[in-house]
Order: sequence, then C-alpha cells, then structure tokens
Amino acid sequence: MPFREVNSKMIEATVLPGARLFSQRGAMLAYKGEVSFTPNMQGGQGGLMSMIGRRVADEATPLMTVEGSGTVLFGHGGHHIQVINLTGDTLYVEADRLLAFDGTLEQGTMFMGSQGGVMGMVRGQVTGQGLFTTTLKGHGAVAVMAHGGVVEIPITPQRPVHVDPQAYVAHHGDVRNKLSAALGLRDLVGRGSGEAFQLELSGHGAVYVQASEEKL
Repeated sequence: MPFREVNSKMIEATVLPGARLFSQRGAMLAYKGEVSFTPNMQGGQGGLMSMIGRRVADEATPLMTVEGSGTVLFGHGGHHIQVINLTGDTLYVEADRLLAFDGTLEQGTMFMGSQGGVMGMVRGQVTGQGLFTTTLKGHGAVAVMAHGGVVEIPITPQRPVHVDPQAYVAHHGDVRNKLSAALGLRDLVGRGSGEAFQLELSGHGAVYVQASEEKL
C-alpha cells in the first residue's frame, strides 16, 4: 500500500521507480527524494474517454501525475482523509473528493441515472454532486477527503443502509442506490428545507459516511 496515514488530515505516499500515483492538483505539502509532478489531462488509467463525461458535466478535477523515487506528504484544505483499499472491486466517489490514488487503478465515469434510473439523476441534483460520478477499479489504494472524519458502514443484502445524501462520501461493491423522500425529525425541528431525502444503498459492499453535511 503506497499510503500511510500521518494523522487524520495528512498522508504520506511512497513513490517507487516505474510506478506512479495520481493526486489532486495542489495537494502536495512536502516531499523527499527525486519526485516529479506533471499536470495530467488524460484522467489516469481510463484515458481521454474517461474524462469526456466529466468535461461535459463540468465536473473534471485537475490531476497531477506523481513519479520518481521518494515520499510525498499530501493534504488539502484541512479536510479529513480516509484511505480505502480496493481488492478488485469498484469505488464510486465524487471527483472533488479524490486526494490521491494508485496509478494502477482504472479510472472511469458513471452516469448516475444508470443506478436507480430517474431517481439516480434526482440524487445528483439534490446532493449537488452532479449527474456523473468517478469510478476507480482494480487493486490499489485511494485517499478520499471528507468533513469531520469518515465511518465505513457494511452493506449486506439483508441490511440495506440509509444515508443522508449530504453525508455520503463514496461506496464500493455490488451496490444499488435509490433516493427516496422521507419526513423525519429534521423537518420537524427545522434543520431541513423542503423535503428530506434518504439515499438507500442495497446489495453487498460498504458505504463511507462523513460526520458532517458540509460540502467540500
């Protein structure tokens, strides 16, 4: 694993010769060794086609290709960082939450309407996250950003998980999502505005939830 958690808001990445990492532009805090940082316009392993959806939706996040030999400290905006290890499955995450990830992972874009149909598109509008989301697939590590720390909640066929859309960070596995309206305590005490929504995730995998409803 190339990432080591220094503290809740900073990670150290090990860069090895012949390998590469991708990071959000501006996330490098310090480095040691012979390491290069190059603007990346191709969107990682997925190439140009993986960028088209985000360009159309104006949701592309500038990336840097990190190569060489050494160690790099990453952090951004004082956000909490969660390292997620993938073992062949796919991570679904908003592009602006990506801090850094293994160059071995295949990057792509998924139209949210393809998960949950029309409600998938509604989810993008309600959460402000847009209609497209980034996918990372394969074996490797991903560092994502969140407010107030992150908790991983398992999803099983017997136990779907309901999440406040504003607290959603990412999910992985064979998971379906569905947005539903729900009147709850928040509406009664005045924290919500208009209808409240819940994001229901079912199947087999895990969802990552931040301890805040604040966007990055």
